[in-house]
Amino acid sequence: MLTVLVILMVHWYASLFCQSFFLHRYCSHKMFKLNRFWESFFYVFTYVSQGASFLNPYSYARLHTDHHQFSDTEKDPHSPLFSSNIFTMMVKTFRRYAAQIKIARELVKTSDEPYFFGYGQRVLRKIDALGRSRWNILIWLFIYAGLYFVAKIPLYLFPFIVFHMFMGPMQGAIVNWFGHKYGYRNYELGDNSKNVLFIDLLLAGELYQNNHHQHAKKLHFAHRWFEVDLTYMACKPLRWLRIIKY
Repeated sequence: MLTVLVILMVHWYASLFCQSFFLHRYCSHKMFKLNRFWESFFYVFTYVSQGASFLNPYSYARLHTDHHQFSDTEKDPHSPLFSSNIFTMMVKTFRRYAAQIKIARELVKTSDEPYFFGYGQRVLRKIDALGRSRWNILIWLFIYAGLYFVAKIPLYLFPFIVFHMFMGPMQGAIVNWFGHKYGYRNYELGDNSKNVLFIDLLLAGELYQNNHHQHAKKLHFAHRWFEVDLTYMACKPLRWLRIIKY
């Protein structure tokens, strides 16, 4: 059981870092700069870490833009105020995300220009196409099962693979459900965004939704002395190494 928990936690934080650092703070908000090499590196790392639940950067950014523009209104793709539970909210989000995926596919067909953030390399386009295909789910199912087999995980624990398969969407759903339904507010805004301190260590700063919605371009999500933004802390050594610039 301990081995399963270790594998899950490593996968959880790798996937979470890519969603928070790359998809959210870079692709959606451009809070820092990456050169062409590191942009490509983190794109590939996002695909590997999210695996079966890979979230297309272009589609993710478009969806997140709508979330800020229409926060907690009926046009918000993932507001808990218009869903009866977290699962119906996830279904609603998936439908909006699927619509953005179709737009991304059409852009590939009709334009020679890269539709995701400056990288038009052939390899990345193939990874992107694989990540959007049904084969991707099957491929990663075998990879996760193979990992459990190599780690000598008992067969009765193999159902935990479900968590690996839906890691990315689960993390996003937790952030948006709890971050717009429970917690405290540092700023009075026109939406229902809140900060959820007691479980944010599992979400690496993403559950300071109220802080983030007040300052959508600010890289540091923690605004009070007792708040800790783990993703921002990870950005500091990356800046020191000149991997990112801000």
